Amino acid sequence: MNLALRDIRHHGSRFLQTCIGLSLLLAVVMGMAGIYRGLVSEAMTILNDTGADIWVVQQDTNGPFAATSRMQEDLKYRVRSLPGVVQASPVSYQNIQMEREGKPFRFFLVGYEPGGMGGPSTLVTGRGIERRHYEMIADLSLGMALGSRLKLGRNEYTIVGLTRNMASSSGDPLVYVSLADAQEIQFKVDNNALRTDRRRVEKGLGAIEGLGNGQQAVLAPVVPTLAGGTHQINALVVKVAAAANPLLVQESIERWGHLRAISDSQQRAILFEGMIAKARKQIGLFAVILLIISAVIISLIIYTMTLDKVKVIATLKLIGAQNRVIVGLILQQSLIMGIAAYLAALVIINLTCDKFPRRVELISSDLQVLFVIVLGICVLASVAGIRKALSIEPAEALGG
Repeated sequence: MNLALRDIRHHGSRFLQTCIGLSLLLAVVMGMAGIYRGLVSEAMTILNDTGADIWVVQQDTNGPFAATSRMQEDLKYRVRSLPGVVQASPVSYQNIQMEREGKPFRFFLVGYEPGGMGGPSTLVTGRGIERRHYEMIADLSLGMALGSRLKLGRNEYTIVGLTRNMASSSGDPLVYVSLADAQEIQFKVDNNALRTDRRRVEKGLGAIEGLGNGQQAVLAPVVPTLAGGTHQINALVVKVAAAANPLLVQESIERWGHLRAISDSQQRAILFEGMIAKARKQIGLFAVILLIISAVIISLIIYTMTLDKVKVIATLKLIGAQNRVIVGLILQQSLIMGIAAYLAALVIINLTCDKFPRRVELISSDLQVLFVIVLGICVLASVAGIRKALSIEPAEALGG
């Protein structure tokens, strides 16, 4: 006869209520671990999908994700000419929030050259962008079907392909368009502002001393360019040959004096420290607090159950039961309670993880570590009950 199971059946209602409460606490801990893993995964999504060895951004910035970075698109030709560079593709990134059907509608817009780096590596359905304008690839989490149309700026874009689990570091779904479209959306000013800029440039040329009317007429065609253009990018993503040294390529780019070359590992460190490190500390603190609460609950319940069976334990000692039998009784109850709560929490989090607004990734190694922690908590929580049980005198079995 297993005394632990028999006593659990005797206190079934209390044991069940405790397991339900513990399972909810452990489910929250699992969810926090999954949220942290999801934050890391989302932050690194673009880096993993792009596969760049070097990120070329504006000088003195940590762009394009941690700071504003703007460069001219034609820099790609200079970078491509460097020894060891296999591919250099311009990319554009932009957060967009708009109203759709009366609700806020957010996504992260990625502009890339079709056939170059920076686009989606895999599609769930549909095809890649083939035309220079008005085609779009969106993530399933955007909630739009293949063939749907979305208006951005002055133009409408048709969704020709869909991805899955592609999100920015802020959790917004990724939307891909051609670089030309992204530049127009991000950098093109409205007509009134454009006319104002052109008048300002024309006025400035007219104020230059010694510049005659004839020379002003010659310079007139370049006024639209001086007033601003859309051929700008946020970064260049560079792929280096396997035999080349990425550090030498970085040094060559930075010698130009107006660019910064960031390695893939440096970019990951920037994203991690800037967007994930504090979240990890906060999530970890809450998880520790919840585990401490779980330990206290188990300890109190086991101690209370021990007090309820003082006479039983005294009787066992009176008939000659060894201390290991008493210890085993209490320790088994604690472990059964912890394991049952853990298994229930595992079921709960697996049924609910898809309902979270941001990605929750349940990693088996994290769950295994948590299981070991739960076992340790159960052992520690049973100490108070064991000490009380061992202090009970056999004579108490004969008391009134």
